Amino acid sequence: MIDPIYFPEPLPISPAQKPATPQSTKTGASTSDFSRILDGKLPASGVKFSQHAQERLRARGITLSDADMQRLAGAVESVAQKGGRESLIMLGDAALVVSVKNKTVITAMDRASMQGNVFTNIDSAVVF
Repeated sequence: MIDPIYFPEPLPISPAQKPATPQSTKTGASTSDFSRILDGKLPASGVKFSQHAQERLRARGITLSDADMQRLAGAVESVAQKGGRESLIMLGDAALVVSVKNKTVITAMDRASMQGNVFTNIDSAVVF
């Protein structure tokens, strides 16, 4: 014989009774702390660099000025509007492969390192 399965019934709530809502016990400082922590966790509006890209920039002596960063951010936005996902962005003497969705530079090369290289897994290119 198979044992019967019993389903518990929900507790009755009268129509006039509203479900309990949790009440905050702290205000003020905790809200600002939360905002600060949240801002630190949210992605920045600009372009980020992966750890790998940061290492390549350092090893190859590539530096990007504020103007370069603005052009890079503009290029990423332009590629995003066109539906690109992975883009090669040629910025002066640097070649940057960027994940457009994440707004993250994946890797970077200088002009000497790009000679003879094949760039794969990209669907767009921007040249400055």
